[in-house]
Amino acid sequence: MAVYQGARPRLIALPRGPRIAEGPALPRRRARSTVRARRGTNRLAMVLGAIVVAFMLAFFSLAQQVQVSATGYDIGRLQVQQERLDGRLQELRSDLSRLGREPAVRRLALVAGLGQLDEPIILPAR
Repeated sequence: MAVYQGARPRLIALPRGPRIAEGPALPRRRARSTVRARRGTNRLAMVLGAIVVAFMLAFFSLAQQVQVSATGYDIGRLQVQQERLDGRLQELRSDLSRLGREPAVRRLALVAGLGQLDEPIILPAR
């Protein structure tokens, strides 16, 4: 069996550990690409982004105000409708109480062409 210089025995049962050290003694300093290219932040993009965000917030606020005013309009419309229905209910109740009494029923029957009944005829039993 030939032995080569730098050869290590293989361990089948245990996993192999890392071959290289954890890292260099001094960490390498990296310069950002914007610094290397000598480019600064784009102020125009920042201003445009701020304008877009401000408009989005303004439209959101406007949508909320429109929804609140529409809800208020619906509530007012429903209150007017309820008052009208309450008035109609009161009118129908007064008509029923007025027309449900005996003189009103008799008068309506006479107007409709009905007359009063004669005395009942009693038949003798056989």
